[in-house]
Amino acid sequence: MASLAWRNLFHDRVRLVVTLVGIVFSVVLTSIQMGLFLGFVRATSDLIDRSGADLWVASSGVVNLENGIPFSERKFYQAQGIAGVADVRRLTINFATWKKPSGSDESILLIGVEVEGGMGTPWNLVEGRIEDLHQPDAVIVDELYKSKLGVTGIGQTVEIMGRRARVVGFTRGIRTFTTSPAVFTTLDRARRYFGLPADQAIFLLVRLSNGADIEVVRQALKERLTFVEVLRTTEFARRQAFYWMFETGAGVSVLIAALLGLIVGVVVVAQTIYASTMDHLREYGTLKAMGASNGYLYGVIIRQSVISAVIGYSIGIAISLAVATTSQKTTTAIILPGWILGTLFLVTLLMCMLASVVSINKVTRLDPAMVFKG
Repeated sequence: MASLAWRNLFHDRVRLVVTLVGIVFSVVLTSIQMGLFLGFVRATSDLIDRSGADLWVASSGVVNLENGIPFSERKFYQAQGIAGVADVRRLTINFATWKKPSGSDESILLIGVEVEGGMGTPWNLVEGRIEDLHQPDAVIVDELYKSKLGVTGIGQTVEIMGRRARVVGFTRGIRTFTTSPAVFTTLDRARRYFGLPADQAIFLLVRLSNGADIEVVRQALKERLTFVEVLRTTEFARRQAFYWMFETGAGVSVLIAALLGLIVGVVVVAQTIYASTMDHLREYGTLKAMGASNGYLYGVIIRQSVISAVIGYSIGIAISLAVATTSQKTTTAIILPGWILGTLFLVTLLMCMLASVVSINKVTRLDPAMVFKG
């Protein structure tokens, strides 16, 4: 049965190529779109996930990281007195204007952190040290945005919001969902850039003591601090991702594109498998005349679809992985974890098998006597 399915497929190589192109197109389009979606989700929440904090304190009603609302620094000192709290650090973040050496402006996401606390600080440094942020006017940017920001190396000076800034380090792979690159500096310096009073912060990052119950500490913070929300890091990251991916509509468009890829694949595969089956009706009629059961014919056609699925998937996923690898050097990362690859393989198999069903009914209704007709 398997050998018959194999011979049927490779008998007409042109039709096989058309079928494989449809499957490869579907696999590549779907995997790239899903990889983009995951890449966007990671970009939206990386600053939160990588913060090193257990809890985030934000003003009530804040739905995303980039639009925080300042509150009194008194809450910073109040939070330090809560049982189970090991450390509290302040963070400011907002959009700012970066003036390139050429004189043109770029929007950036300026992040002011407390260097000593280790929470909210930049990661994956490839040049410079986090401690270098203590130098006058120091900022750290990501190497992916060197060209966008007009930066060529350490020590280069620019302007942020009309004030001098000097690049002291580069990170690798800190992306943002918006077109505004993340730029790190100290808390006090960010306040000056923003014109934020020295007694205000936008977020508090809380690290718990060993053995502390996160829900107990969270509840204590909510009772002690007024007009704020206290969120687990994972909860805030989900809220951030949901806002950018769905409330802005960006994620929906990516998912629709992935769905369209599947639909196109099903249609192309269904058409080619159906046409191939029609071309071999007399052969199938001969098999029925020789006593082949409908189950046997089902097996032949479904095996053809499975062989097509495996070959098409293998080619398509190889192309997708190559594209994903290349994307790591760009500002838009395509992420293809193992579970995506496995799920897509099963979806491809199911897609091809369902497409083959379209042609099976025609075969099972064959009259064996057609073989003896002119």
